[in-house]
Amino acid sequence: MSEPRKILVTSALPYANGSIHLGHMLEYIQTDMWVRFQKHRGNQCVYVCADDAHGSAIMLRAEKEGITPEHLIANVKAEHSADFADFLVDFDNFHSTHSEENRELSSEIYLKLRDAGHIAQRSVTQYFDPEKQMFLADRFIKGTCPKCASPDQYGDNCEKCGATYAPTELKDPKSAISGATPVLKDSQHFFFKLPDFQQMLEAWTRSGTLQDAVANKIAEWLDAGLQEWDISRDAPYFGFEIPGEPGKYFYVWLDAPIGYMASFRNLCARRPELDFDAYWAKDSTAELYHFIGKDIINFHALFWPAMLEGAGYRKPTALNVHGFLTVNGEKMSKSRGTFIKARTYLDHLAPEYLRYYFASKLGRGVDDLDVNLEDFVQKVNSDLVGKVVNIASRCAGFVHKGNAGVLVAENAAPELAEAFLSAAPSIAEAYEMRDFARAMREIMALADRANAWIADKAPWALAKQEGKADEVQAVCAAGINLFRQLVIFLKPVLPLLAADAEKFLNVEPLSWNDHSTWLADHQLNPFQALMTRIDPVKVQAMTDASKEDLAAAQAPAAVGNGELVKEPLAPEIEFDAFAAVDLRVALILKAEAVEGADKLLRLTLDIGDEQRNVFSGIKSAYPEPAALEGRLTMMIANLKPRKMRFGVSEGMVMAAGPGGDEIYLLSPDSGAKPGQRIK
Repeated sequence: MSEPRKILVTSALPYANGSIHLGHMLEYIQTDMWVRFQKHRGNQCVYVCADDAHGSAIMLRAEKEGITPEHLIANVKAEHSADFADFLVDFDNFHSTHSEENRELSSEIYLKLRDAGHIAQRSVTQYFDPEKQMFLADRFIKGTCPKCASPDQYGDNCEKCGATYAPTELKDPKSAISGATPVLKDSQHFFFKLPDFQQMLEAWTRSGTLQDAVANKIAEWLDAGLQEWDISRDAPYFGFEIPGEPGKYFYVWLDAPIGYMASFRNLCARRPELDFDAYWAKDSTAELYHFIGKDIINFHALFWPAMLEGAGYRKPTALNVHGFLTVNGEKMSKSRGTFIKARTYLDHLAPEYLRYYFASKLGRGVDDLDVNLEDFVQKVNSDLVGKVVNIASRCAGFVHKGNAGVLVAENAAPELAEAFLSAAPSIAEAYEMRDFARAMREIMALADRANAWIADKAPWALAKQEGKADEVQAVCAAGINLFRQLVIFLKPVLPLLAADAEKFLNVEPLSWNDHSTWLADHQLNPFQALMTRIDPVKVQAMTDASKEDLAAAQAPAAVGNGELVKEPLAPEIEFDAFAAVDLRVALILKAEAVEGADKLLRLTLDIGDEQRNVFSGIKSAYPEPAALEGRLTMMIANLKPRKMRFGVSEGMVMAAGPGGDEIYLLSPDSGAKPGQRIK
């Protein structure tokens, strides 16, 4: 038997500035399935990740919320960790790039690159916000597109006409942070000399480390000639200060991939059997795999291996690149309720439904993966409940009733047992090659054969015939054993189902090699339902709740000094359209938080001749909702009632503000009475 492989696996680091959504989960679930497969096979496979915790965006959000960046990233890490755990993503370590290990490694790698002559420095002219006293990244500059004259466009590209340009080409530029007119200012920046590694990268990217489509894309950049990479940012910036350069910070993408190394080093301090150098030294024989999305291949296939090479570390064994996630054939949409947060999904559906659906769709390529919600329901119900679990539920009752739950030794399906055994190498190869869709097809083909065999033997009919009791037990014992084989093959994808099946089967945790054995004269535990069908009503409730999240989050963006970035006006409407709005004075009779909703309050409103129930996304601004009771506000009374997960909302209250905890209910002037129409 060959020695167990030593494998280190990472997923791209989620940014510590927002919630995890299903697009993110595509990557973490596929990585987790591959890692679980390797562990299932007996290999030493370690899975590390971390929150990407640096950058201007985090600094500005923390400022807006009135907390420190450290407080913000700690809160987000707790949220991310809970989402991953509940989706059964089993990291060996989930760390943060804002760690001492990462500070030390980033400094060390930079100094090695500098001392080897791979760092340059020169003056750069950039826009500078005179009010915030900070240089502005392209995404923090807005203005009028120089090509099509569309207003409110970002500093590097126009969302209207698709043009790309330099920020200095924008007309009427404004800081998206303060609203101030930026000025041009020079600053000394530091650059990584990526062209120094052109020849190495040309060889490495064609050595089998990348999928062909990815290697071809990288070749376009290599053929065009590599450019030096700006790795510094000026204070104020939340990150690591560059050694010996006060006021200069590492750009977030410099220390983010080093976060893989830092997370592993942090784990090594707690797991003495792991040695950092054995995995990261130049002569390491361990395997290193990065799972990433196709939007960040330049960082991982060019900058990262060049940094590692220049600093004397090993390069990745392979990058496993995947496409984007679409829902119902379209880009995820907040308005349609298909931009679904991980937690919103978990509030309505079991994690293993999505894990299996992703597995059934994930091939080796970098094509986008579509979640068709109708197909999702049908496929999970048909494959997992109708095929796999159905085998156990069909057979268990007969074994318990006819033989006190003991599986007889006779193998009534030797040819089928051999077919399952023979299929194992191909299924294992599909897992290894990350062709999860092929693995699921082959497993479900086996499930179809098992179900067809059981249907042909019809133990339920045999049980009604005299003298057929032994045959019933032999058939059902074979059925339970075939179910056990399927569970072994599916365990990397469905760990909870496997754990429940192991309990029913009365066995120790199953490993891959157990597929070659057969349970005989074995006592089962009582059978309990292992998985229920997806109720389409719950899928609809999930999309409805995602729309609610959007409604609660919609508010103008706030800027650092408390002023608002000027928003473009909506299209003009006719007076008749405005006159159709029935705006009424409302008395808040009761205000209460909505259980299970992060942002909603339930308001009971008196509008004179009736009471209305309204849900409003103002919870963060009014953490003690009872204080609103007895207050007058204004509501749209003739808005069509909207069915929500928590009930029916019968109108909309009026509020204004930049968002978050800075949103305020509008109130009529003194003397107004409930029910009066506002004109």
